[in-house]
Amino acid sequence: MAFGLKREEVNEWKQRVRSGEIAFLTHFWVDDRFPDIKTVTKVGCIDLHKLAEWGKQYNLKSNWIHNDPRFPHFDLMGDTQKEILQQEGLYDHIERFNL
Repeated sequence: MAFGLKREEVNEWKQRVRSGEIAFLTHFWVDDRFPDIKTVTKVGCIDLHKLAEWGKQYNLKSNWIHNDPRFPHFDLMGDTQKEILQQEGLYDHIERFNL
């Protein structure tokens, strides 16, 4: 279950994904499979090749892409999430979600 987002933020992420950009969306998240994880960052792009190439720089494997037909994305969690957000300069995500 996702929460802590405004509809405008989700819509902007979707538009950026559809336009072929590498787009980031961080939100609070609860999933019984990951009891210690409280947030997730979705990194999406409709261009699967571009998304896979982006992921290579962070040692993300292309088979980790959630191949949603409309919004393909990586799910970043834990230390990897914070490290990538730092390297991408997305400190507002880190601060907003207390990472």
